Amino acid sequence: MDRSDAYRERVVDAVLDAYLQGLSAVAIEGPKAVGKTATASRKAATVFELDRPHVRELAEADFGQLLRSPTPILFDEWQRYPPSQDLIRRAVDADTSPGQFILTGSASPSSAPTHTGAMRIVRLRMRPMTLFERGVGAATVSLTEMVAGSRPEVRGQTTTNLEEYVDEIFRSGFPAIRSLSDRLRSAQLRGYVDRIVDQDFAELGMTLRKPVALRRWMAAYAAAISTTAAADRIRNAATPKDGTSPAKQTASAYRDALERMWIVEPVPAWIPSRNHLGQLGMAPKHQLADPALAATLLGLDKRSLLGPNLVGGGNFRDGTFLGALFESLVTLNVRVFADAIDARTSHLRVHRGNHEIDLIVEGPGGQIVALEVKLSGDVNDDDVRHLTWLQREIGDDLVDAAVITTGEFAYRRTDGIAVIPAALLGP
Repeated sequence: MDRSDAYRERVVDAVLDAYLQGLSAVAIEGPKAVGKTATASRKAATVFELDRPHVRELAEADFGQLLRSPTPILFDEWQRYPPSQDLIRRAVDADTSPGQFILTGSASPSSAPTHTGAMRIVRLRMRPMTLFERGVGAATVSLTEMVAGSRPEVRGQTTTNLEEYVDEIFRSGFPAIRSLSDRLRSAQLRGYVDRIVDQDFAELGMTLRKPVALRRWMAAYAAAISTTAAADRIRNAATPKDGTSPAKQTASAYRDALERMWIVEPVPAWIPSRNHLGQLGMAPKHQLADPALAATLLGLDKRSLLGPNLVGGGNFRDGTFLGALFESLVTLNVRVFADAIDARTSHLRVHRGNHEIDLIVEGPGGQIVALEVKLSGDVNDDDVRHLTWLQREIGDDLVDAAVITTGEFAYRRTDGIAVIPAALLGP
């Protein structure tokens, strides 16, 4: 929870309100420290923290007593008592009144059947704070309006510059640490990674024979963010000097566990629902929950990120690692905004690599918004060539397209493609 008393409104708040008005039970899922408890507590009449031993003992002894509390009832860290989900499902079967239960969790335990609660407990994803939620800039361009096909006016000016975007990468979207000094925040982020390795894997029932091997793999994955690097390349990059790389099965187990913790969150390849594009690549684009985690895993600071001789991630991409982190930051923003309107976020890459688009947002009706990300304020014809190609390929299904930049002004080019500074993009 944030150290300040002031609660910053989150995009997910409005979605949660709507769900609770019509649904009996909602599970808010996301990585630790993302703000799930703070958000859910504001909606709840009763709170049970199932990571507290005495509360868990009460749940095991008489869960029915908990269910008779004033609603909405929040079960925080529900995965600490996996039967809770099935017991809540049964309660919903008996009484379908809306707004009864909120569940929050930081992992999906292997002991909880994936089908438990289906159609009774609706999942709601919560991610770290976007630039909009942090109060960086004043959003003047709405992704919702873009997806709706209204081709909104694109205007606005921001004073947020490249160095400030870098600062936001390091401040992270985790609410509780944003107000800390650089030194203390770095210590907290390192501790966050330490906890993943030292505690969270064990809580998922996994035994780590070589914690250092997991750390190496996580660093290699961080170096590959915003790319579609093959799993073997990442595994080889995690190989120590003795040449012993982690087994494929081991690396796969690492990834699966980190996805269950919502730490690793790849962007899937776009599969068109009603368009026929040939030779599309199916590899996901690698991302972590927050770009600050990538910088932490690679031991980077602001000075090294802005310096001319940046190391880290160079084997996976042609561009700079700063560009990869900026794309990761924009991806976080777009995913939060897209989730709020039930839109899907993916990326596009043709097999030969001659056409790539960083982010594809597909609305519920199949309408497409294509977004490129550029670590610059200047946009030329070469920067939009993939967007214009997609326009030719799918026609009117592409309802809007934009380049997200670090520039000062938002505007539409004469070809209709929008240029939007990241700080000016909102839900």
